[in-house]
Amino acid sequence: MTTLPAATLRFAFAIPALLWALVAVADPMSEELRESVSRIVILPIPGDSGEAITGTYDRETRGLAGGAAQGAEIGQVPVEVGQVPVNIPIPLVREIGMLVGGITGALERRTQDLRDRLTEDLASEVEQPLSNIALATDVFWGLRETRLVDPKLFAKTTPIPPDTDAILYINLEEVTLNIQKDVAIVSTVATARLQNQADGTTLYRTTATYSDRDQLKNWANNDYALWREYREFARHYLARELIAQLYDRVPMDLTLAPVYGGSIKPDKKVPWHGETGTLRPTLEWHAERGDADNAAIENASILWDLEIYDGSRPVYQAANLPGSSFTPDTPLEACKTYYWSVRPAYQRDGITRHGAWMRNQAGTSEDNGNVGRAASVAHAYFQDFASFEIDCRAR
Repeated sequence: MTTLPAATLRFAFAIPALLWALVAVADPMSEELRESVSRIVILPIPGDSGEAITGTYDRETRGLAGGAAQGAEIGQVPVEVGQVPVNIPIPLVREIGMLVGGITGALERRTQDLRDRLTEDLASEVEQPLSNIALATDVFWGLRETRLVDPKLFAKTTPIPPDTDAILYINLEEVTLNIQKDVAIVSTVATARLQNQADGTTLYRTTATYSDRDQLKNWANNDYALWREYREFARHYLARELIAQLYDRVPMDLTLAPVYGGSIKPDKKVPWHGETGTLRPTLEWHAERGDADNAAIENASILWDLEIYDGSRPVYQAANLPGSSFTPDTPLEACKTYYWSVRPAYQRDGITRHGAWMRNQAGTSEDNGNVGRAASVAHAYFQDFASFEIDCRAR
């Protein structure tokens, strides 16, 4: 039996909001390192600790009492036997520590309820999206698509092949609940550390953070639907961001913006938003290249990836589009608002690298969509994407 430590759930209070907005964007791994390290083994555990911590937790305890949570879940870790993915169940013991501040007044019950829900889900749910195993699995499958690296996903006890260049430790480090008056901010931190198999030195380390906020009452609506959606988008963002920083993203001096005026009428008051009367609107965008050069994409051909989201999930994806416009081949739904974005895909010598997704960064930091403003309005991941509303009479 292999025991894998998981995320820490922390509860914090009265932390200035500015601290949550200042999230640095990490530099991608260097091209030299990408080319020299291709055979890697992914382990869904912290790179600096292999021991799990267990404890007890009294969920009826009020805000001024601390504790720890213990739970167990069975995850499915796909590993490669030859070329065939095989699922191996790995027991996971979670250690959840709590930093609890004083809570008073009418908000105490809501805070306690949200804290309990987060704790119970992270501690015991079998198919928990926020776990080392889930995150490492997404990173594994994403890295397979880069065609630059040969990844394998192992349990901690699996022998490392002798021809392995490096070990990639994937760790969901912590989930933090921050209460500011009647607003709850949930933030998730994940790390990736690439360790040289020959001498144990750290070749590259990066951290990704995903954060969203809303009023306590909104988090609790519909049996904590926002929290369930948050977990999915946090995993979605964190895996993509780690993949991008490790082996995929290339910095590019490129400005992207949507182009409205055809099948989508622009909203004069809301930038990057429009309205349409068709269920299959044509999405158009404009790319303007700056003066900076990048040897990694020199002489590369540029194609485009496109994604469309409704208010809670991705609904359409297209890859390797040749032009700067696209019409979905399946109809969307009337009376709904959709969010969409594109990113450049640079292809050279059989290898594809990607730039950043198109986002409206006016007045915000370059945070790659990982800091939310109101989850019930738009989740952090796509809040700065272009958007359009389909008329209820659309056909």
